[in-house]
Formats: sequence, C-alpha cells, structure tokens
Amino acid sequence: MRTLSQYPKEIKVFLLASLINAIGSALMWPLVTMFVFDQLGRSMSDAGLVILVQSIGGIAGQLLGGALYHRVGVKKLIIGALALNAAGLLLLPALSHAWTVFIVMMGLIGLFNALSMPAIQAFIGFRFADQRGELFNIVYIANNIGVAVGTALSGFLADVSYSLSFVLNGVTSGVFSLFFLFYLQRIGTGGGNDAAIKLKKRASAGTSLWLLMTDVRLYLFMALGGMLINLGNSIWNTGVSPFIIEHGMSKQMFGYLWTLNGILIFVAQPVTKLIKRVAANSIKAQLTSSAVLYMSGYVVILAMHSFPGMVLGMILTTFGEMLIAPAIPAFLSENSGKHAPFYLGLTGGIGSAGRVIGPYMMGGLYDGGGLTPVAWLAVITAALSVTTFLIHSMINKENTVSSGAPQSRPVSS
Repeated sequence: MRTLSQYPKEIKVFLLASLINAIGSALMWPLVTMFVFDQLGRSMSDAGLVILVQSIGGIAGQLLGGALYHRVGVKKLIIGALALNAAGLLLLPALSHAWTVFIVMMGLIGLFNALSMPAIQAFIGFRFADQRGELFNIVYIANNIGVAVGTALSGFLADVSYSLSFVLNGVTSGVFSLFFLFYLQRIGTGGGNDAAIKLKKRASAGTSLWLLMTDVRLYLFMALGGMLINLGNSIWNTGVSPFIIEHGMSKQMFGYLWTLNGILIFVAQPVTKLIKRVAANSIKAQLTSSAVLYMSGYVVILAMHSFPGMVLGMILTTFGEMLIAPAIPAFLSENSGKHAPFYLGLTGGIGSAGRVIGPYMMGGLYDGGGLTPVAWLAVITAALSVTTFLIHSMINKENTVSSGAPQSRPVSS
C-alpha cells in the first residue's frame, strides 16, 4: 500500500473530509446512553430503547440508501442525506426534552446518517476504480482515527454540555455535505472527464430491485457472515464490559481495550498486509480469514477469563476487523457493476441486524450464566460465519478478485 503522499490531491482532500466527519460522529454516539440516563433522568432500559431505535433506523437507512442511489442520483442522495442528518442533530437539543419526540428524532438521525453510507462507498468504487481496494482500507483507517479522536474529545465536551456534542456533530455533517456539493459539482462539470461521465451514467441506471435481490450468490452468504460477525462482536459490550465491572477491575480497563483496537488499526497495517500476502491473497480469502481470526479471539476469551485473555482476544479480533471492513465493499464494487450501491446497502443492512440482535441475546445469557455462555455464543457465531464465507467463496469461484489488484470486469450488471 502506498503512502498518503503518493496519492493525488483529490484523494487527500476526500480523506480529510471523511476524517472530519468521523470525528464529528464520534463526538455524539458514546454519550447517547449517558445523556439519556444523566441529563434526561431516564432508566438504562430507556437508554437501551433509544440505541435500539437508532440502530433500526440505521438498518433502514442502509437499505433505502442502496435502493435510492440509481433513482435519485449520487449527488442528491449524498448531499441530501448529510444535510438532513445535520439538521436533525442541530435540532436535537431543542427537542430532547419531549421523550417521544427524542426517540423519533434518534430514529431519524440513525436513518439519515446511514442513508449516505452505501452511496459514499459506491462513489469511491466508481470514482477511483483503479485504486478502490486500497482506498476502502485507507478510508477505514481514517474513520477509525476520527472515532478515536472524537471519542477522546467527547468526554471533555460532556463536562461542558451534552448539547454541544450534538451541535458539533451536526456542524461536521453539514460541512461534509457542503464538501460533497462543491466536490461533485467540480467533477461533474469537467467536460472531458471520463470518470465523471461514467459516474453520471451509473447514477441514472435503473433495474428492478426484486430482480437484483434474486442474485443471492453475490451477496447473501457474505451478508449473513457479516451479520454473524457483528452478533458475536457484541461480546465486548454485553460480556466483557460487565465482567470487568463485576470482578472489581477498573472501568478504564475496558477503555484500554478499545484504545488498543484503535492503535492496532493504525500501526499494524504491515501485519495485515503480510496476512493478505501469505494466507489471504484474494478478497474472498480475506473474508474467511477474518472470521477465523474472530473465532480465535473468542476462543481465547472463553478459555481465559482474565484481562490478559481479553487483550489477546482484542488483538486477534482487531486483525479480523481489519480484513473484513474493506473487503466487503471492495468485493461488491468489483463484482456488481453499476448496481453496487444497492448491494452495498442491502449487505450493510443485513450485517447491521447482528448489532441489534447481539446485545439482547448476550444480555440474557450473561444474566443467566456470566461470561462463559456469552463467549460460547460468540465462538459459535464466528464458526458459522466461517462456513457462510466459505460458501460465498465457492459459489463465486469464477470471481478471482485480488486484494491488491482489482478486476475491471463486473460479473453482474
């Protein structure tokens, strides 16, 4: 992977805008539970309900965003979704005192925030076709840096005002919307710009969504694998977190695990590159290797009910995350042609369902038996994801997309 200085200015500007947006998003989301419990004086069950509604809105947003891409167009969809998200966040402080309205607003914010995701991923795949594999990985790293910075700042902002976090998130979303407004106008009026012409053609294409959904070999088993991974990964918040508290460890130790996650994503890219070269030289192999790493991490937690075991588990699952996060959008961008936005939204929506199901399943298991049954569930879901990714690899055997050198020929159009 090249260094950032070797990329064109256009890509650097795009990555900077993505980083700023990620920082803004991270200012708010860690504080939602605290805001509901502390500021609004509601119960933790009420806080869980807000997170659930927000998550369901996010699933709907990804599905809707993928379906609307060809009907609305890339420019209107990305700019409109980001602008609506900004408006919702800026209005949230004024509307948060009415409980029902607050819940509805959180659902809408989850919807608007996710609405632009498949469109932005598809934009990267279409606009930077020759470098999309590398760029998906770089955007993933940039977003994680933004999350680390934003999360660190959120605690300081909360001491000043919860509302300030919401407003700053809204401002960064609005700035990201303005960035795309000028950015897409510039590349769309470039006269002889072939990439811009192709982008417009792809954005205006239309096909029956039901017909696209019947091509299950392209997305279904990969999406189910992602859903299972997300379900199992709920072990951190719904298993490891209460385990640390119950055993008298410092709450900061849970934060250290996620600090480790963020550091590894930034500094351990050479290790990930080595894994790809030695054991996962195709995107499909990356998916399977990712699931094996997740399963290994959960097995360690199951075998070692201790903080060192959790550290090792976090290291293994972080490498799994580093493989899967850029692989899914890269595979769909390479193999679904102009319909990539729909499949990105559909796969993202199915995958996100695991984040909704996981906390409730694991919460009940932890109440009944502690960390052991939770870890067993995580191991089983990861093992099942290995199976679904292997099935995905077999039924897409003719698609030999390299993790370092993307194909130019779409399999499905």
